[in-house]
Amino acid sequence: MRDLGVGFGYLVKGQKWVGRHGRWFGFGLLPGLVTLVLYAGALVGLGYGADDLAAWVTPFADDWSSPWLGIFRGTLTALVVAFGLFLAVITFTAVTLLVGQPFYESLSEEVDRSEGGEVPESGLPLWRELWISARDSLRILLRVAFYGVLLFACGFIPVIGQTVVPVIGFCVSGFFLAEELTSVAFQRRGVELKERLGMLRGRRMAVLGFGVPLTLAFLVPFVAVFLMPGAVAGATLMARELGGETGDDRDENFRENDHPGGNLPSSGGDHEVHHLPH
Repeated sequence: MRDLGVGFGYLVKGQKWVGRHGRWFGFGLLPGLVTLVLYAGALVGLGYGADDLAAWVTPFADDWSSPWLGIFRGTLTALVVAFGLFLAVITFTAVTLLVGQPFYESLSEEVDRSEGGEVPESGLPLWRELWISARDSLRILLRVAFYGVLLFACGFIPVIGQTVVPVIGFCVSGFFLAEELTSVAFQRRGVELKERLGMLRGRRMAVLGFGVPLTLAFLVPFVAVFLMPGAVAGATLMARELGGETGDDRDENFRENDHPGGNLPSSGGDHEVHHLPH
């Protein structure tokens, strides 16, 4: 159970890191704002159409008497909306990371630099990194969809469907949300999806301590956008720990300059051409 606190600690550390580096926080907001507009429109549409969808998929219930018809379709509508929110929480991160790949990769590198030691770089062109990110996100989405359908079906079980299933759903969401966020740092280190899933399962409680509170926070409108930069920073710190890296050799000169509105990398830095402009 101690690992739950460790995972949550990385989430807090990540938010503190971007709080000390205001300009990086500002850059990290941009992809989330773009994605939020798209998702807000989709969720509003789902909210207005969920009852019609429930009626369309249950024509066999048209002749049911009141109140059973209303209760059945009302429950189904609520489950459709909940399933939509479940997918939105997971896919929001994947889509935002894909849209903001150059932003978040540069942010993750800066976190590594602030902690000292080696700053891994993939050495791949931007198009290749985007392809790998999209491919892995699709694989994760398929896993999430499988669990989502299974949990959706279990939601019809009396009592359990309204108590145990939502808890399991948040745990599943939290685990895969953490996977998506740590993928930014792991991809730069050349860690493949199968290997990083194994690393995350090895510290499952820490991963849940990081991902579940973030999942709950992401349910609040606009919160996801403002937490994303810090979530990427915290996930980078957690990825370093999962990979056995330490920050004992961090550059003291860097830490003396570690203040709000921290500096962006100088133009003489050893960065890939797709990194953020200075």
